[in-house]
Amino acid sequence: MGELAVEELCAELIRFDTTNLGDGESLLGERAIAEYVAEHLTDFGYAPRLLERSPGRSNVVTRVAGADQSLPPLLVHAHLDVVPADPAEWSVPPFAGEIRNGFVWGRGAVDMKDMCSTILATLSRWSVEGRIPRRDIVIAFVADEEDRGEWGAHWLVDEHPALFDGCAAAISESGGYTIRATHSDGTPVRLYPVATAERGTSHLRLTATGRAGHGSRRNDDNAVTHLVHALSELAAHRWPVHLTPAVRAFLDKAGPALGIEVDLDDMDETLRRLGTAAKIIENTVRNSTTPTVLTAGYKVNVIPGTASALVDTRVLPGTEDELMAEIDRLIGPRVRREFVQHQPAVEAPVESPWFDAMAASLRAFDPEAVVVPFCMGGGTDAKAFARLGINCFGFAPLYLPEGFDHRLMAHGVDERVPIEGLRFGVNVLDRFLSTC
Repeated sequence: MGELAVEELCAELIRFDTTNLGDGESLLGERAIAEYVAEHLTDFGYAPRLLERSPGRSNVVTRVAGADQSLPPLLVHAHLDVVPADPAEWSVPPFAGEIRNGFVWGRGAVDMKDMCSTILATLSRWSVEGRIPRRDIVIAFVADEEDRGEWGAHWLVDEHPALFDGCAAAISESGGYTIRATHSDGTPVRLYPVATAERGTSHLRLTATGRAGHGSRRNDDNAVTHLVHALSELAAHRWPVHLTPAVRAFLDKAGPALGIEVDLDDMDETLRRLGTAAKIIENTVRNSTTPTVLTAGYKVNVIPGTASALVDTRVLPGTEDELMAEIDRLIGPRVRREFVQHQPAVEAPVESPWFDAMAASLRAFDPEAVVVPFCMGGGTDAKAFARLGINCFGFAPLYLPEGFDHRLMAHGVDERVPIEGLRFGVNVLDRFLSTC
């Protein structure tokens, strides 16, 4: 059997509807796609294990033996589930896995069945060529990343930590892709951000209590009013700039590459000077508290006794205690807060041989690549694996053409990935995993 084409693998993976509905519910589960992945891994000569917390919520883990057993293993993890897609909004069926106009189309194309396919294509190449990596590589295809990881990475870490024994570092989504920027002299610059940190997830429920009563009567203890006031204070607050090591390192590298002066005392001006490159860090120079869900009342003429809201709270490394104290001050004593999800921030060393190897692998296939560290604004399964003491990086290499807005693809309508970008990703991933 010859080397498998990465675009065909990506299309096949998209055709498995692995929609994660949230709150522990999955439309069809990950079993079918996990069996597909495991079958390929077996064909490549590996011994995959399927592991499930509950029937249908499948994870696949295998270990690829390396040449030098004295080296610590590397973990490569990718999730098999995707967020929902409404076919009425799409110009193609979201789970058809269509290949056309140089792209693979469908839900999960960039989040993250693209990396799943580049991993499989790399292992296919090794199988055909009879090659092995320098060190052991642990490969984990996991369920439930698009919810809380309780059927995927977090469950694996809690119940099967031995699968990851010795792993010193890990790579996964949200890094290693092309960001097209412009030097101050007008020449194009291709940045490749590699995540060395990500903000913590501290989703909050705010609950206000008051005196229930008739809507027509004066009530100075209205739970809805208390909650709305607290949310207004929270939404209006401008969180101070806090520059983490990853963001500082980004500015140290990107500033000279773009020919701009970085002013650490005026981050708004610095972001303006960065132009399109600002999107790499604009969400991670501050903490954020974004109200997203409101729940109160059941009838227009009844003042309810309680009102609640959910707040998407993202926390930069090293800032949680200060952030929570300020949130308590802003919402005041009439509102109670509690965590509905609490996962600390993740931070790996910026200066490391792992980062250097990723940068070298990108430059091997794009000699003009400017590789920069950054902090992810959202969250990934790195939060689970970091609990094992593994240094986690966002590195899913992908070459993106001019005019392709990667930000609009993940969780967006008409999600798609360029075929040439996938092929570039295989070459870069192959080099990195072979030589790191």
